[in-house]
Order: sequence, then structure tokens, then C-alpha cells
Amino acid sequence: MRLGGRPMDEWIRQYSGSHQHPVNRACHTAGIPLIALSLPLFVAAVFVAGLWPLPLAMFVVGWALQFVGHYFEGKPPEFFHDWRFLFVGLRWWLAKIRGRA
Repeated sequence: MRLGGRPMDEWIRQYSGSHQHPVNRACHTAGIPLIALSLPLFVAAVFVAGLWPLPLAMFVVGWALQFVGHYFEGKPPEFFHDWRFLFVGLRWWLAKIRGRA
């Protein structure tokens, strides 16, 4: 798979290179799935009364973890330089879970 003319492996390598600090990696390991899971729950909350606080909390906590991790890393998130990195985080997480990142 390619994104912006670059292979996804290249994007993941670059993303991984800016996520080396153990605290940052742990924050991203927890935060990325929280953000990803919150998105379909926001859609479900349109149809389920009273559900919206859960996806909102997941989304906010997930993003807070991202920024806490980058504080420890000492670098800004990659998406500050290139917005396409917003689409790489979940792929990095999957690669990390599989032991490939």
C-alpha cells in the first residue's frame, strides 16, 4: 500500500523513528486505539442516547496520551510536519503489536 507516492513501510519507519522513548511508545500504544475506537462510537452515539460521553472521553484521553508521550520524546508529533502522518499512527500501532515496529 502507498500513501502520497511512498510505500507504507517507509511511512511507518519514519514514524517509528520519532517514537523511540519508552514512555512515548507506551502512550501511543494505549492512545492510538482509544482514538481509533472512539470514532465509530461517535457515529453510534448519534443513534444511542447518552453514549456520547464515552467516545468523547476516549478521544480526549487518547490525544492527551499522544502529547504526553511527545513531551517525553522531546519532539513534536510527525503530523505537525506532514498531516498525512495522522493516517500512519494506526498502521504503526498494528506493526508494533505484531512486533514489526
